[in-house]
Amino acid sequence: MMEFDGEFDLENVPPEKAWIVLSDPVAVRNSLKGCRYIAPMDDDFNFDEYEPDEDLETLPEADAEVVAARAFEEGGTYAALMQVGVGSVKPRFETTVTIDERDDETFEMIASGSGDASSSSFSMSSGMRIHELEDGDGSRIEWWTEADISGRIAQLGSRVIQPVATKIVNNFFSSIEQQMTDVDEETDSGVTDRLRNML
Repeated sequence: MMEFDGEFDLENVPPEKAWIVLSDPVAVRNSLKGCRYIAPMDDDFNFDEYEPDEDLETLPEADAEVVAARAFEEGGTYAALMQVGVGSVKPRFETTVTIDERDDETFEMIASGSGDASSSSFSMSSGMRIHELEDGDGSRIEWWTEADISGRIAQLGSRVIQPVATKIVNNFFSSIEQQMTDVDEETDSGVTDRLRNML
């Protein structure tokens, strides 16, 4: 079992706006390097046949109602196709993720899932919580992940895996921060209020 955790501060971005962006599967997909799609999953879902819409807009350009309608739902199951390079190993993971808990009041979300590739597999649980910075001028995102990895990637060991995981997370939050800054600068408060009420 490998454990990862950390926190990320977003200056001048209130928790409500951070929560809206992190609740949007399209915004998460766009910020997660190697992720081709995150899509609602049913019993008939086929990873090879699914064709994602590459042109979906995110806030501030996207319609607020559309973003709210596609937000992660508690109890919802999602398919994610990801390719992650660890050393010379670049498996393509067909991943299933379930949103176990999601609280719009405390800005907390917990998910679990598993993924399979031709030579590696993993299972994981992950969570995040967003709260206001002590000075009241921004957000702090606390996150954690526990993962059980097997196959070729596991054979590389934590000294190889840890830096790759850290880089993916840092790149993800840097991209998310830019999206949130765009939302903060270009989205009027009325849209934000409507989104908050819909989520």
